[in-house]
Amino acid sequence: MNWLNYHHLHYFWTVAREGSVSAACRRLNLAQPTVSGQLRTFEAAIGHKLLERSGRGLKLTETGRSVYRYADDIFAIGAELLDELQGQLPTGRLRLRVGVADVLPKLIVYRTLLPVLSLPEPIRLTCYEGKPDGLIARLASHDLDVVLADTPLTPQSGVRAYSHRLGESGLAVFGAPALARRFRKGFPRSLDGAPVLLPTKNTALRRVLDPWFEAHGIRPAIGGEFEDSALLKVFGQSGAGLFFAPEVIEPEVRQQFRVQTVGRLPELKETFYAISMERKIRHPAVAILTDAARERLAHFVPLTR
Repeated sequence: MNWLNYHHLHYFWTVAREGSVSAACRRLNLAQPTVSGQLRTFEAAIGHKLLERSGRGLKLTETGRSVYRYADDIFAIGAELLDELQGQLPTGRLRLRVGVADVLPKLIVYRTLLPVLSLPEPIRLTCYEGKPDGLIARLASHDLDVVLADTPLTPQSGVRAYSHRLGESGLAVFGAPALARRFRKGFPRSLDGAPVLLPTKNTALRRVLDPWFEAHGIRPAIGGEFEDSALLKVFGQSGAGLFFAPEVIEPEVRQQFRVQTVGRLPELKETFYAISMERKIRHPAVAILTDAARERLAHFVPLTR
């Protein structure tokens, strides 16, 4: 092989990152036979199998993992070059591309990003919601400037990025008015047997709640589990069960979802992070949002209406 076809490398890298040919086709806006054919051509050209079937999906071979690491570096450098050349939009407006973990309360995200929109310099804010792993992959490829999450980056991610702790908040329990009145008396023991809506077990908040329930001998009647925090609150608003949210956004939760506070659990904490590729944040908008978020979470000030 005298030269490397970077188009083929990019198709392979996208398939590996997306986890399937069909997902890569949607990302690349190409037909599946085109991508599959280019992958076969690429494997034939380099003389190695890169992907193999695993159930209904694909997994990297040992050689594929090695090629993927090189491809990741190659395209990260390319994206970094484009960012350097196109750091500002033609109009002079600064760009900020934010990845938002789908488990994060949207009101926390709003609180975190609001100061950016108040900057004297105009800014174009773009938000993408998704699973943390997928967002971190996009951060590593410089598709995003920062990721907001409720857990820090783990060494298992394989990405050299940095977690900047924004702050934490105790929890409050909310419910539709009739439910709130019913379970407010005797709180928190009243949660034993109470209908509750919980985040799914793969979330940081659930990993805080389950040990607390066990330690206090509380066995709630779980009426539903949700990854999306906004959907959970909508069900809570309907009266399907009590739900938990950060105490720092208590007034907004009560107003937006027309629910009442059952009680507060300040000893239980939900923590928030901004994850960036930089140890020392240089992007001006990211620096402002992290500083403002730390201030808001440390000293709760109600939003101006």
